[in-house]
Amino acid sequence: MNTIKGFRDYSEDKAKKRAEVKKVLIDVFEKYGFEPVETPIIESEEFVKGTNAQDEAVSDIYRLKDRGKRKLALRYEFTFQLKRLTKNKKLPYKRYQIGEVFRDEPTSSNRFRQFTQCDVDIIGATIKDDAEILAITKNVFEKLKIPNTIFVGNRKLLNEILDEQKIDKKNKTQVLREIDKLDKLSEKQVRENLKKFGAEKILTLLKKPEAYFKKYNAYSEIEELRKYCSSYGVKIIFQSSLVRGLAYYSGNVFEVKSTIKETICAGGSYPVDNTTATGISFGLDRIVNLADIRLENTEFLVISIDQEREAIKLAEKLRKQGQKTGIYYGKPSKALEYANSKKIKSVIFVGKKEVESGKFKVKDMKTGGESRL
Repeated sequence: MNTIKGFRDYSEDKAKKRAEVKKVLIDVFEKYGFEPVETPIIESEEFVKGTNAQDEAVSDIYRLKDRGKRKLALRYEFTFQLKRLTKNKKLPYKRYQIGEVFRDEPTSSNRFRQFTQCDVDIIGATIKDDAEILAITKNVFEKLKIPNTIFVGNRKLLNEILDEQKIDKKNKTQVLREIDKLDKLSEKQVRENLKKFGAEKILTLLKKPEAYFKKYNAYSEIEELRKYCSSYGVKIIFQSSLVRGLAYYSGNVFEVKSTIKETICAGGSYPVDNTTATGISFGLDRIVNLADIRLENTEFLVISIDQEREAIKLAEKLRKQGQKTGIYYGKPSKALEYANSKKIKSVIFVGKKEVESGKFKVKDMKTGGESRL
């Protein structure tokens, strides 16, 4: 039976690669002092929506009902759950979470309805913490050998520009949404959309060189971020039009691009119950496709030739020595086919003759060479 549209199975090398990428992420997150959390996949619909019900991502949530006819929803991200997690926590509170999120939205070759997010957040944050988040990002992509460019913008700066252009307060959110479409639609289309709000001149303004934006108060946050990023050896590129779709962002925002069109991770500064937080989310599915990871296959396959007890003893001995070891019960010819299909490096034959002599024949599956163990 096929999977439902927008959902996928992962097995063999694909699943192994995903596991290896997760290990890299967890290793980097924990080196920077973040602790893991796990949260429910299902929450009340009201809690999932929060105060961001008009955001596109929130409008795409999967809605459910339980036997008690309560309105529930699958989590669409992790950030809204921080409102519960941060209660009574000493600040700064630094957490990471890796898990599945769901959105009932159109699918494409790189967009699915179930996907894995890998989030790292600091609650009780300053611009110094924005820089640390970007240092984590740099570190992760260096380990995964993924070329990347970090773009930063600032929501306060954009709001200053909207005020300067006398954009009606009730239209500000929609104007920002239209600007956010610049990487999906042509500039001409976005300009047409902005005309409805009398905001089309903003596109011309946003194309001005970076020096132009120094006149705005919020640009100082970009300068401060750049100063701290330089201490980490992180290079950032200012992008005045960078919005990020979710309405809750309130300060610096980040987007990381690589060799594919889509953003590979993104985040920024936002409030959690009136406390400033900052974080970034890595899309596992996209970075797995880009990561340069060498997969380690099973070192040994012990082939039992009617010597199950001895084969188990030998396999357990190898495992205790730290070797990855599997066991195959059955015909040697079938066992060798299996070993080849799994790219196993070496096989060890355990037959009556080997058990009596205490010497086991080891065959190198790549060279065909044989040795004794």
